[in-house]
Amino acid sequence: NFSYYISRPLMIDPQGQANKWIKNSEKENQLSVIKLSDSDYIRTLENCIQFGTPLLLENVGEELDPSLEPLLLRQTFKQGGLDCIRLGEVIIEYSFDFKFYITTKLRNPHYMPELATKVSLLNFMITPEGLEDQLLGIVVAKERPELEEERNALILQSAANKKQLNDIETKILETLSSSEGNILEDESAIKVLDSAKMMSNEITKKQQIAEKTELKIAESREGYRPIAKHSSVLFFSIADLANIDPMYQYSLIWFVNLYINSIHDSIADLANIDPMYQYSLIWFVNLYINSIHD
Repeated sequence: NFSYYISRPLMIDPQGQANKWIKNSEKENQLSVIKLSDSDYIRTLENCIQFGTPLLLENVGEELDPSLEPLLLRQTFKQGGLDCIRLGEVIIEYSFDFKFYITTKLRNPHYMPELATKVSLLNFMITPEGLEDQLLGIVVAKERPELEEERNALILQSAANKKQLNDIETKILETLSSSEGNILEDESAIKVLDSAKMMSNEITKKQQIAEKTELKIAESREGYRPIAKHSSVLFFSIADLANIDPMYQYSLIWFVNLYINSIHDSIADLANIDPMYQYSLIWFVNLYINSIHD
């Protein structure tokens, strides 16, 4: 299992993006979520290790519990024919299906070198461009839901097309490598290659059509780019207020909810005004009420 040799991920996640991704991706796999402050976190940890279920340790600081070191270093050993690991004074059976995720809300954590070498540090801090794209998707989904649905369907179709093309290439290579003698005299190989070529041509045509449609959709979405760009700038401006006074700390979830409410209010209250002006006006009013007055 190659993944066994990869360091445990420690994700810098002040806006909760990594937490959301982990919880969505491991939703079907009985994910457990713990904090170091939980009274029963060791018992939950042991159960996940034994039964091979994923575990998320969230909101860690700049230091981790020393008892987690064998887990970070994957110090497993054989005992009685079973794979085991020692946690503190306890030896427990180790399942290689176990996945361990760690996240911190600290914006700029300073981890000691001895810890940094035991984990893979991943920065999930959202960028202005990334937030802009996320907010663009939200406003288009609200204003032009059919456009966003078509775009998402095209993304899935493009991924499926590319996978099919890769499968066909693999099949061709397998046919060429397994054919004995002159391939031109191998009828079954020629049939496979002809069939693969036809399928490849069909998929390529589909992909070309999908790409043209995607360009048209992207062009329509760009009309909503200004509000997404301005809102992204606003979020990072508000985020910097924490450098002035720690009391001014606002989560990305709060900001996105306020953004969605502003879009809804602009449609309901200012139906006869230009949409871009609607969003901007209601957005600034809501932001003022919810941040300054709070």
